[in-house]
Amino acid sequence: MLVAFSVSPLGGESDGVAAAVAEAVRVVRESGLPNETNAMFTLVEGEWDEVMAVVKKATEAVQATAPRVSLVLKADIRPGFTCQLTAKVERVERHLAGEA
Repeated sequence: MLVAFSVSPLGGESDGVAAAVAEAVRVVRESGLPNETNAMFTLVEGEWDEVMAVVKKATEAVQATAPRVSLVLKADIRPGFTCQLTAKVERVERHLAGEA
């Protein structure tokens, strides 16, 4: 399972979200699951229960900083496939290079 999610605080005293988002990313990185963070989402790969537990814990980390939290989640559920965090991008790169 590959999950892209974005979690951020809503409300509170500041418009800045970086500190709260950093706590969510810390949870993901400490999970030991394959992950990647970009400007919009954090991707994490693993089995359903372990990935969803990490998303929940990351959301709770943000929730500790704000009265309200926004969570956006997209999942690619494809049993039997692993390493899709990199494999999907590699397939696209091969097409762009004309190798497909």
